[in-house]
Amino acid sequence: MRLAKRTTNLFRARAATDAPGLDVSGLSGVIEVLPDSPDGPVAEVQGMCTYEDLVDATLPHGLVPYVVPQLRTITLGGAVTGLGIESTSFRLGLPHESVLEMDVFTGGGEVVTTRPGDDLFDAFPNSYGSLGYATRLRIKLERVPSYVALRHVRFDDAELLAKTIAEITASQDYDGEPVHGLDGVSFGPGEHVLTLARWTDEPGPTSDYAGQDIYYRSLQTRDRDRLTAYDYLWRWDTDWFWCSGAFGAQNPRLRKVWPRSKRRSDVYMKLLKLDRRFDIADRLDRRAGRPLRERVVQDVEVPIDKLGEFLTWFDDEIGMRPVWLCPLVSTGASTGEQWPVYPLEPGRLYVNIGFWGTVHVGPDRVDAPRNRAIEAKVHELGGHKSLYSEAFYDKPTFDALYNTAHLDEVKRRYDPDERLTNLYDKAVKSR
Repeated sequence: MRLAKRTTNLFRARAATDAPGLDVSGLSGVIEVLPDSPDGPVAEVQGMCTYEDLVDATLPHGLVPYVVPQLRTITLGGAVTGLGIESTSFRLGLPHESVLEMDVFTGGGEVVTTRPGDDLFDAFPNSYGSLGYATRLRIKLERVPSYVALRHVRFDDAELLAKTIAEITASQDYDGEPVHGLDGVSFGPGEHVLTLARWTDEPGPTSDYAGQDIYYRSLQTRDRDRLTAYDYLWRWDTDWFWCSGAFGAQNPRLRKVWPRSKRRSDVYMKLLKLDRRFDIADRLDRRAGRPLRERVVQDVEVPIDKLGEFLTWFDDEIGMRPVWLCPLVSTGASTGEQWPVYPLEPGRLYVNIGFWGTVHVGPDRVDAPRNRAIEAKVHELGGHKSLYSEAFYDKPTFDALYNTAHLDEVKRRYDPDERLTNLYDKAVKSR
């Protein structure tokens, strides 16, 4: 059993099947925005609602979800079962940590209302649909003003960068200015930019990165910037970070005729599917006599004190830049313990490192040497890897890293007939 969705933000292929998917087209709306509920500002949202539609409903009230993941078509239910992250995660955690209640359609065919502390609720994050699908969620919202003031701070030393991230996370300010959002880009060894975002109502001119200008390049040329709250939330989706360059979307001539409404991640995803279907990149490489490429599309979390070590290793062994840096601190489950299926230590500062591209490896590509090396290094450093993309762990290692014994115990209760694929088969075997 699987979902029939129009869009996906998973970067791992699924095995072909003739079985029809579940029609979830009726579960894509915002039920209600409640600015003054007893729990504070909250929203009741259907599970297949995209963050784009969710923000469109909340922002007129001066409210946004605690964490708004980078791509417009990520769904709320998808971010909760599959994790999500953004620049507010250093102070507000991960999307599932702002959920007060949710309804889950389980593999057993029931709709179960579950809350923090319930076994289903606590095992749901990082389960990727192996327990069921969220159909309704009640989430906390944060008040935001109309604008976001940005400050880009540059570092030539990764250890100083890590120290500064830790200091900002602890104080939530920098040079006397409050910091509401924190992320960065490492363009290469000795070139790191940390972006500090401050919510503000102060009027003034704003930049437009949905036109000819490209947001991530501005980090290297500007010290200060200013965006509307809406444009800040989608600053990366305009160009899919830097990845749209592979399709020519950052070429000035092509960009002039590329419609603004089509400069977004779901369009680029369709182009990526075409490349996979027709092996366009491989054919061009063969024609040019270049080695075949290994796709390296991953997000990993490493403890802050291991950031410099990982970046040095990554340059030596993988050689891919830029990479995205996003600090996060998990607030933990309601018990104060770590979430059982994605065991980040609550209260500990990690940095999400995102890298998305290809590396020429030649005939070794079938063995995924770069991806396997990344998995081993992240494990060595006490980190974790997100499962939205390809994974190559053997089963004993995977079971230990993601606590599948606990997940299987919960699954036996809510999916006794195993209608839903288990997590290992989904994440590693792509079933």
